[in-house]
Parts: sequence; C-alpha cells; structure tokens
Amino acid sequence: MLSLERRAVDSRAMQWASPLLALVLTIITGMGIFMALGKDPVEGLTFFFLTPLSDKHGWAELGLKMAPLLLCAAGLTICYRAKLWNIGAEGHFLMGALWASVVALQLGGQSGPWVLPLVLIAGMVAGAVWALLAGLLKTQFHCNEILTTIMLNYIALNLLLYAVHGPLKDPYGFGFPQSEMFAASALLPKLIPETRLHIGLLFGLLAAVAVGVLFARTFIGFQLKVLGQDERAAAFAGFPAKRLTLLAFILAGGLAGLAGASEVTGPLGQLVPQVSPGYGYTAIIVVFLGRMQAVGIVLAAALLALTFMGGEMLQIAMALPKAITGLFQGLLLFYLLTCDAFIHYRIRIRRAPKAVAGEA
Repeated sequence: MLSLERRAVDSRAMQWASPLLALVLTIITGMGIFMALGKDPVEGLTFFFLTPLSDKHGWAELGLKMAPLLLCAAGLTICYRAKLWNIGAEGHFLMGALWASVVALQLGGQSGPWVLPLVLIAGMVAGAVWALLAGLLKTQFHCNEILTTIMLNYIALNLLLYAVHGPLKDPYGFGFPQSEMFAASALLPKLIPETRLHIGLLFGLLAAVAVGVLFARTFIGFQLKVLGQDERAAAFAGFPAKRLTLLAFILAGGLAGLAGASEVTGPLGQLVPQVSPGYGYTAIIVVFLGRMQAVGIVLAAALLALTFMGGEMLQIAMALPKAITGLFQGLLLFYLLTCDAFIHYRIRIRRAPKAVAGEA
C-alpha cells in the first residue's frame, strides 16, 4: 500500500530534479499525444524542439521571445518571493503596450533621441500603475490578489481591444484593428542585423540579474523574503508590510509594462490585438520552472520561448492547431507542480498487517 509521508526536511535534490523530471514527463506525454493524433512522435518532437533552432534566424527568434518572458518573470519573482500571488503580468504587459503606443503615436514624427526612452517609460509607468491597483486592493481592503489580478487582466485586454478598434485605429489600415506604424525614432534598435532581435533581450537579462542581486545583496530583498516566509516575523521585526507589498507590485508591473512597450516598439512596430500570445501567463511557468533564481529563469525562459516557436513550426509542418503550444506549456506546469509535491513529501510503502493465526 502506497501513501504520502511528509519529509522531516525538504529534499534539496528533488527541488532541483523536479524541473528536469517534469520536462521528461512532458516529452513522454507529448509523444503519446502525437501518436494519438496519428503523427510520428519523433518527427513531431524534432519539429517542436530542434527545427526552430536550425539557423541564425531561429536563434534570433528565440531571443526575441525570451525578452518579454524574462521581464515578466523577473517582476513576478519579486512578488512570489514575498508570497504575493500576482497573476496579473498579462494585464501589466497589455497596459504597457497600450500606453507606450499612445505616446509613440502622439509624438508622431518627432525624431529626437528622447522619443524612445519616453515611450518605454510610458509603458513602465502604465504597467506599474495597473499593478498598483491590485496592491492597493490587497493592502487597503484585504482583497485576494489572485482574483483581482486575474480580473484586471480582462479589463486591460478589453481596453486594448477598444483602443485598436476605436481611437488608435489606423484610418488607412483597410479596416483592420491596428494602429499606425510607429516612427523610426520610437523603435528599438536591432541586436543582430537582418533579424528581428532587438535590445529588449538585454533588458530582460539585466532584469533577471537585478532581481537576483535584489534578493542576494540588498536589505529590501531580505525584507521581502522574510515577509514571504513569515509575515508575523516581519511584523515583529518592524518591516513595513504594506509598503513592501506595494513596492513588489509596482516593480512587477513596471517590468511587465516594459515588456509590453518593448514588444510594440520592437518586432511589431505598432499596436495590434494579438500583441501578446500569453507571455504574462507563460511567465508564471518560467518563474516556478526556474526556481525563482536568475540563472534558472533565463534557462526556463529559453525553454518556454522555444515552445512558442515549436508550436508555430508544428502548424506549418504537421498541420496541427495553434493550441499545441498551450498544451505543452500546460503539461509542463502540471508535471512541475506534481513533482514539486515530492520536495515536501515522499512515497512510503506500507505493508498490510499479517492476519493472526486462529482468527476467524
């Protein structure tokens, strides 16, 4: 008979093995799905994981998709280390994209070197303010941040849809819901010529490193960690819990807002309804898969960015639906959470008691 027994001490080995085990289980399950769909599983996995990285442009696209994941994940890490379950990175991202677009379009043909920084700052401020709403609802009215951030995501999405179908719609865009193209002065410079990779990737890498330094080297990071580990201990030590909560939300929102601003000023060059394929939600998986550590987040962001590329490749090569990306990401999260249970618990085999001789 099998049962779960709580460990006396959490397993450090399982803490680091869990993401790898989750990835292996995801691949095995993916092979089963390909077989169920009548596809060659080896060919499917090759198209999903290897073909997208077969040339320079593929690696550039990987970096392009890593950038928003890194920025969103870095911000969420700040919240999650403080046990603030912010699910709103998608909304912060969308608001950053929206208001960066507003500023870029309002500046029109301005060509000064200050245009791009102003556009990016607008995105950061918009994301931070949107996150601050959830922070204030938690600190002032004790609202559950999971619910408020999820609901704010839908509000942000509908505000963006209203903008591209209304005031920001390009009058010469043949009726398509999209803004005008931004001026060259409002676009991020490229990292690699003849590719779409821009300096947003550097923003993401710097954000991951900065968050690592925040928690390893600063007193504010220490306060946030204590707040997450034991709120009563934080209060006893005199740490300002409300201000720390608001700070965590503001930083998370600002980084996700920068991700949104980088997306519209980078590969898109305009505001469109599909500005995000779900980067804010996928960043949640990145945080947990990367164990809230800088190096782990970078590696996890690369893997999840690859799932977006692999899903696009499977649509072309094997005529599979776009949902295959979300399926693999969902499987990875499911197996990760399942494997994480064994950090705190272990399987124990209990033998049934032997029957006593002479008992009826």
